[in-house]
Order: sequence, then structure tokens, then C-alpha cells
Amino acid sequence: MTVPAAAGAPEKNRPRSRGETLAVLKLLALAGADHTAVVLTSRELGERLGVSQQAADRYLLALEKRGLITRSLAQRRQRLLLTPAAMEQLRLEHHSYRRIFEGPAKISFSGAVTSGLGEGRYYLSQPGYVVQFTERLGYPPYPGTLNVRVGGEALRKVALVGEWSGIRIDGFTTAGRTFGGATCFPAKMNGHRCHLIHPDRTHYKDVVEFVAADCLREALPVKDDDAVEIDIEES
Repeated sequence: MTVPAAAGAPEKNRPRSRGETLAVLKLLALAGADHTAVVLTSRELGERLGVSQQAADRYLLALEKRGLITRSLAQRRQRLLLTPAAMEQLRLEHHSYRRIFEGPAKISFSGAVTSGLGEGRYYLSQPGYVVQFTERLGYPPYPGTLNVRVGGEALRKVALVGEWSGIRIDGFTTAGRTFGGATCFPAKMNGHRCHLIHPDRTHYKDVVEFVAADCLREALPVKDDDAVEIDIEES
């Protein structure tokens, strides 16, 4: 038997869902908290959200604990500021709406060729990957990836790719070892067709990996520290 919740109980753990979190972050951003601290009481926030002052205060407490806002007191009123993590959530949500109304996303950026850990050749030689790449990308991959280091605005753009719809490469287990999955996106590097690989797990924070039917270093040709221009499209 289901016991009905007591009146007011649903507010206790707010914000409970991603939608509620985004609603609060959006309201604060529109108030100017995306670039400067804004003075806003819990009561004022509650009125704008259509919830009680107590519920609004719990919203803010939960967001502060998650590192999405900072709060400080100024003459008995709180100053609220969105953190970079909060802005990233709003950017990802913005991308989702752009996909709905504008279609697949495209980004362009530049980076510098860099040497990796040498693991690409090993992984792309695994039959479990080779079969999937061949079937889903349309070509057997050259056994090795080309790494490109990015920074600044390019790094922010690349972060958005994690929310895109792409070509899925499933993880698998063989000989007692587990190999992780990844998502691939059609790309061009200096006009040469390839795919960006976005692994589910990666050692890199500022490096993106690319795979192609041929050796990109030879086909372009490029060497470490050479600049490359990259275009990526959501699939």
C-alpha cells in the first residue's frame, strides 16, 4: 500500500530533478547572476518560482552544496553568483534546444598535433573495435589515433560534443578484459575526412582523438606542434 506524502513534504529535497535545477539556474542567470553577484532574498526567489520561501532556500542550499552557486551575505541579504559548472549546465541545455529548432550542430576550431600515450594502436587493433568501426563508420580504422591538443574557446566547444548525438561504439569484454565504449562524430581535419572519438572514459582533459581510414599524420601530412583546422558535425 502506498502511503500519501504529508502536505508540503515534496519540497524537502528540492531541487529534485534536472528540470527544477535548470529552472532555478535559468532564473538566476536572467537576473544577472551569470556574470555578477545579484542580491536576491529567498522570499523573492520563491515568488518568482512559485514556491514557498522555505522551499526556495532549500533550492539554494542544494545548489550551493553541488557547487553550482556561491552565496554570501550583504547587509542581511544574500548575494548569489552562478559558478562555471552552472553555466556549463545551461550551455548544454541551450545546445539541446538548438538541436530541436536548428538541426544538427556543427563546430569549427583549431588545435595542435601532439603525441599521445601510444594506446591508440593497441585499442584500434582489437577485433571488437575493428568490426564496429568498419560497420558503423564505413571503413576499417587505421590502427592508431591522431591526438590534437586544444585550449581556451576550442576546449569549451569540444566539451559540448559530449551532449551531441553521435555514432555509438559499444564497449565489450574479451579474454577477461573490459574495453570501454565511445561515441564518434564525422569530422574533417584540414579538409581530410575522419572521425572524432569521444571515449566514455579518457585520461585526457585538453586532448581530442581522431581516427580515419588512413594514417592522418602521413595523409595531411603533419607532425607534433603543427596547427590543424577541424570541423565536426553532429550525426
